Amino acid sequence: MLFDWAAQPFFTVITTFIFGPYFVSRMTSDPIAAQATWSNMATISSVIIAVLSPILGSIADESGSRKPWIAFFAAIKIAALCLLWTAAPGSSVAFIVLLMVLATTAAEFSIVFNDSMMTRLIGQKDVGRVSNIAWGMGYLGGMIVLISVVLFIAAGPETGKTILGTTPLFGLDPATGEDARITGPISALWYLVFILPMFFFTPDATRGKPLTTAVRSGLAELGSTLRELKHKPGVFRFLVGRMIYQDGVNGLLTLGGIFAAAMFGWHTMEIGIYGIILNVIAIFGCVAASSLDRWLGSKFVVVLALLLLLAATLGMISTGPDFTLFGLINLPIGSTDGLFSTPAEKAYILYGLLIGISFGPVQASSRSYLARSVSPAEAGRYFGIYALSGRATSFMATLSFSLLTYWTGSARIGMASLIIFLLGGLLILLKTPYPAAHPARPLEP
Repeated sequence: MLFDWAAQPFFTVITTFIFGPYFVSRMTSDPIAAQATWSNMATISSVIIAVLSPILGSIADESGSRKPWIAFFAAIKIAALCLLWTAAPGSSVAFIVLLMVLATTAAEFSIVFNDSMMTRLIGQKDVGRVSNIAWGMGYLGGMIVLISVVLFIAAGPETGKTILGTTPLFGLDPATGEDARITGPISALWYLVFILPMFFFTPDATRGKPLTTAVRSGLAELGSTLRELKHKPGVFRFLVGRMIYQDGVNGLLTLGGIFAAAMFGWHTMEIGIYGIILNVIAIFGCVAASSLDRWLGSKFVVVLALLLLLAATLGMISTGPDFTLFGLINLPIGSTDGLFSTPAEKAYILYGLLIGISFGPVQASSRSYLARSVSPAEAGRYFGIYALSGRATSFMATLSFSLLTYWTGSARIGMASLIIFLLGGLLILLKTPYPAAHPARPLEP
């Protein structure tokens, strides 16, 4: 569980709510082009993750132990995050994109190895509960870092003061983006400290084959597993459905914050508070889902979450600076003084609450859905393919956003493409059995 606690601030503070919006609205001078560049970064990362995750998962099954792999990718992630401090306005966009690709791929590869440990450590009856609680702990960890940044570090570029009216810690200068850039080293330090309990106290699988032998065997086993999928139609259907709807989820996580920042002109402070609101709701969503998953099953939780995400996405793209529901409801701007002062901003936050309550359970219960459908011996291979299913076509979501934004000049039209992925995955999942295959071992109390 502490692995999720350690890993989440990267996604909360860097990808979604602080550094990403800073990259779009303050590091560069063209917000529309910057949104497309950020989306392209996510696309490149997704392709790398899609290609390598199944291979690494298969190698892990053959080599046995997972911790050395997690340590290797942790080192890459920590180094890349620390170097985000160099992302001053006007600095090299290509270099920052490279750092984000390294950090994102290293983070996702570590998750493959961590997730594949679950089937050895947790009984199938409780895997959904543990998965959702761990995901909720991740949001809590991310929220603690986010609250700390918003209260004590993030400041208005014009005033130089935090929301508390104080000077940012460490003498950081918001005019040069230091309040956002510092989140890279902070997230790196948080990750380093809190993955240590997993290394010290969690049992790992016994060491298997030597690395070179494991690589050859792992590649052979991956091919065998892919051929085996034709004899497991339920698992195959689940992976395809998850591949499609996770594209939409990834798109929302990657693009939702920068979409709001560009539309409303939110700075680090506003986007950070928005993130805090979503994370508070996300914690309660995961806690509730931990019970629903145990008693009603992972499929019920995932379907419900997808319906809520569809409603949220429709609401967000239907909102502009002075309207919502595609103009059916006018929301006069009136005053722009104060935090989230316009009615449209308040409406956007309400739609965001639906995302907050859903995007944890949809991912945590998808993880337990698969864990209930595979055996411990094949967990690495299938969680590698699971990572592939979450990333194989995720470049399609961000690429659709980029192309539509380029062609139309409207980020709203680009965001609308996410609905196709969420709805398509949902329709496939509705016809998927649960568990996706006969459990390899009896459900344990």
